[in-house]
Amino acid sequence: MSGAPRVRSMNVADSEARLIVGHNGNKSLSPMSRKVVSKASKKSGMSPEGSVEGKKRGFVASSPPFSSNGVPSILRRQVSLNASCSSDASTDSFQSRASTGRIYRNSSSVRARRQMASKPKSVDIDSSLETSPDGVQSKKRCAWVTSSTDQSYTNFHDEEWGVPVHDDKKLFELLVLSGALSELTWPAILNKRHLFREVFADFDPIVVGKFNEKKLFGPGSSTATSLLSELKLRAIVENARQISKVIEEYGSFDKYIWSFVNYKPITGTFRYPRQIPVKTPKADVISKDLIRRGFRCVGPTVVYSFMQVAGITNDHLCSCFRFEECMSSAESEELGSVKVKVKEDEQKTDKIMESCICNAIEDLNFSSE
Repeated sequence: MSGAPRVRSMNVADSEARLIVGHNGNKSLSPMSRKVVSKASKKSGMSPEGSVEGKKRGFVASSPPFSSNGVPSILRRQVSLNASCSSDASTDSFQSRASTGRIYRNSSSVRARRQMASKPKSVDIDSSLETSPDGVQSKKRCAWVTSSTDQSYTNFHDEEWGVPVHDDKKLFELLVLSGALSELTWPAILNKRHLFREVFADFDPIVVGKFNEKKLFGPGSSTATSLLSELKLRAIVENARQISKVIEEYGSFDKYIWSFVNYKPITGTFRYPRQIPVKTPKADVISKDLIRRGFRCVGPTVVYSFMQVAGITNDHLCSCFRFEECMSSAESEELGSVKVKVKEDEQKTDKIMESCICNAIEDLNFSSE
């Protein structure tokens, strides 16, 4: 007698074929099992004998033999099938149903895939590479310079603010403009900059120091009074006179003001605007010395603003493109000053050598006589 027929189990976890064994052996099936087989045959469109064709299509015809406990095996298979589907519905269930030609997918996973396909891929753009309306990439500046900032102030930030200055007239101009910040803003000052230069003779300290009351407050001095208050105008004239005295003492106002920082700019390492101070101990020292010399309206806040704009301190944010440029400019100037100093030292050495040689020649001539 041939072995019992083998059929595929519906249990996903059990991939091996199982024997159909009834109470009276493989051939003696109960009436209930025959009904189940006939129903499965009707659903699959074949007779119970066409088991080979059913296997090809993936339909399994099985009888519900009873176990020793009296529980139908088909119920056990259904319970095991549910347990298998709940444990790994995304893989095994898909593989077990692929043979029947009917693939069932989870509705939530299908919906998620459709949403992912419909959403366009987002591309991250670095804020430092923003493009302007004309298609040119804009550089990243300090946080207080935005797209709505006045163009004159933007240019001032990109070209002047933080650049080391060593010209006496330029330093006097920046000191005057820094003092005007107590009454005006930087954009307003820069828009009136041509008027400042016209009224104060291009900020020549020797000429401004000779201004009198008539020059400042006379009938034709309406432009000067429209710029600043009387107190500020008088302070500018007095400061010009004191700068002339400093030039006589130190040779230049540049040497005097840069001596407080050992002729090297102070470099800040600020990442956020809130970290930048309003004044510093160094500004306090400079302010006290200026006041001692007779300067007026030069408090620590004004002095620190002057230090920032004159490049005595580099307070550009680290993320600003001008931070590195101002540092490079200071380093190049320092290198240039070193070269000049070396050249001066060489000239002095040459002169000393020449004098020594001359003296030696004279001594030889005297001894030979």
